[in-house]
Amino acid sequence: MHTVISRLNSNVAYTSSVLGGLVFMCFLSTFFLDYTTHAQIGTVNVVVKHVSDYSASREKNDLGFLTFDLQADLNPLFNWNVKQLFLYLSAEYATPKNAVNQVVLWDKIIQRGENALLNYKSMNTKYYFWDDGNGLKNHQNVTLTLSWNVIPNAGNLPRVQAKGSHSFKFPAEYTTSRT
Repeated sequence: MHTVISRLNSNVAYTSSVLGGLVFMCFLSTFFLDYTTHAQIGTVNVVVKHVSDYSASREKNDLGFLTFDLQADLNPLFNWNVKQLFLYLSAEYATPKNAVNQVVLWDKIIQRGENALLNYKSMNTKYYFWDDGNGLKNHQNVTLTLSWNVIPNAGNLPRVQAKGSHSFKFPAEYTTSRT
């Protein structure tokens, strides 16, 4: 009964139980914290083009271009349990073809210890703003929101949306020149 393997087994089981309990306590210590903050978003320049898609059908779809301003202080979101934040700026709008369209236009990873004070002026989008059809021209209500995923050392992975959003409209005419 008191072999080396049975003693080793009981020590490993006890150590695993204690470590599991400690990780759970670490998780509980930050689970109820509020990870929201205010963000100010604005658009500087908005244009829409009617261009050929790269698919085999070669049909024309709307492609939106915009530059935006973004201000947010994300420093209060960091605590001992937050390794990094994955930020993303998304646009949401409705078309007759689709009730809800969501497009990620920009993203950024901020790790603990980096500057988390965002003050961007006239930023270009990182990803294309394609519409599946002709839904961007003269669209009157496109909403930009900043969201982030909190990447912790231990615990759940909350997805949080910033307080504050920005709505804008696309022009009624297509732009033919290069932007």
